[in-house]
Amino acid sequence: MTIQIGNAPCSWGVEFADDPRNPPWRQVLRENAEAGYTGIELGPVGFMPEDPAELSEALDEHGQTLIGGVVFRPFHDPAAWDDVMDGSVRTCKALVAHGAQHLVLIDSISPRRAPTAGRWDAAEKMDAAEWEAFKGRIETIARMGSEEYGLTVGIHAHAAGFMDFEPELERLLDEVDERILKICFDTGHHSYAGYDPVAFMKRHVDRISYMHFKDIDPVVKADVVTKSTDFYTACGQGIFCNLGDGDVDFPAVRQVLLDAGFSGWCTVEQDCDPTLPDTDPLGDARINAGYLKSIGF
Repeated sequence: MTIQIGNAPCSWGVEFADDPRNPPWRQVLRENAEAGYTGIELGPVGFMPEDPAELSEALDEHGQTLIGGVVFRPFHDPAAWDDVMDGSVRTCKALVAHGAQHLVLIDSISPRRAPTAGRWDAAEKMDAAEWEAFKGRIETIARMGSEEYGLTVGIHAHAAGFMDFEPELERLLDEVDERILKICFDTGHHSYAGYDPVAFMKRHVDRISYMHFKDIDPVVKADVVTKSTDFYTACGQGIFCNLGDGDVDFPAVRQVLLDAGFSGWCTVEQDCDPTLPDTDPLGDARINAGYLKSIGF
């Protein structure tokens, strides 16, 4: 098993490229290296420079490999297709320019789903026509990323979107060609949704091309699910805790990957609000790197 551990700008609170709370992109690169990581995700396209020369120079300066990038856009909204396509094309071009491999597709948060994050039985479901159109948009971007840009494309379930719960994820996997769509598996979001990440991995490890390592505080999770707390408020309340402090069994995750002969990058993600006084992204990044090393990664 040859696994490399990276981190992502969301661990510094970077969710949207134009958020004024974002730390400077060079700071994120520098601190990622200081915490012991050699790889980093792109973050939302536009956060890091889209000029390949400028970004390449900074990656080299800090000894960083660009691992992949996320398209976090409203695939569920047909009126937002231009936005989805814009984010997808720009992300693909940025990844190819730096030899990165992983294009990750995430349906962004929907007001229709936000109150029922973590509650499958209560969540609104798409009707047949809406699902077919939604699936078609995901499939279109997956095909573009894999066939036109040569990237490995993974679907990523995310709390409060329409690709959140295990039945939706498994339905999509059944209906879209495995040759163009793999899984970027996020341990924390799977737990947030109310499912067992390790059990899912055992069933689908052959289709998992990329991992996001995220842990969930079970006390905070129970509270935010009960109160229908907004996702970003939940982040500020610390739902994503340091690895090893939550309900994800990372030694078991490691064993599934080991048994499957998984090789490649696994990326730490600890979404946070960087403006809160107790938030310490660099300190958390160091702790997470140390924890993963302690269990054999």
